[in-house]
Amino acid sequence: MPALPPDLRRALFDLPQKEKDQLLARLVAQDAVLTEQLAFRLLEGPDALADRRAALQHQVDDPVRGYHQTPNDLLVILRQLQARLAYHTRITGDSWGELELSFRLLANVFRHQADLVARLHGPTQPLLQHLVRRTQEALRQAEKLHPDYHLELAEAASAVLAGLYASGAAPLAREVALPRHWPAA
Repeated sequence: MPALPPDLRRALFDLPQKEKDQLLARLVAQDAVLTEQLAFRLLEGPDALADRRAALQHQVDDPVRGYHQTPNDLLVILRQLQARLAYHTRITGDSWGELELSFRLLANVFRHQADLVARLHGPTQPLLQHLVRRTQEALRQAEKLHPDYHLELAEAASAVLAGLYASGAAPLAREVALPRHWPAA
C-alpha cells in the first residue's frame, strides 16, 4: 500500500476530530474484510472465537459424510471448506483453529469416504492430489508452531497421515516425502 505524502498526512491529522471520524468510517466501510475484523475485535464478546470455531467444526463434520456421486463433488466441498477456514483465520487471527480444523477435515475424509479415496485412478487423482497437498501444507504450518503445540496436534496429524498412507494417495504421499508419523521421531 503506498504511503501518504508527508504534506497530505499532516493536513489529514490537522482535520477536526469529527471529520477524521467520518473519513475513517467511510474508509472502513469500503473494505468488507476489515469491517468484519473490526466487528469481531470490537463488538463480539470474549466467547466469539469459541462460537465461531464451533460453527466451523459443525461445517467441517457435516458435508464430508454422506454420499458423493463423484470424487470431484467431494473435492469441490473440500475446497469450499478450506476457503472458509482460511477466511476464519483472516478475520480472527486464529491460525491454531484453522490448523486443528484442517486436520479434522482431512481425517473426516479418510474416515467417512474410504471407498472414494481407496484407489488412485483417473477420476480420483485430483481429489487425492488435493488431500496430499493439504496435508503437506498443514504439516508445514504445524512445524512453525511452538513445539508444545506439536503434542496437541500429534494424534490428529498421525491419524491423517495413517489415512493417507492407507488410501490410494499413498504413492503421491511418498512422492512428496510426507512422513508416516508426525512429529517425526
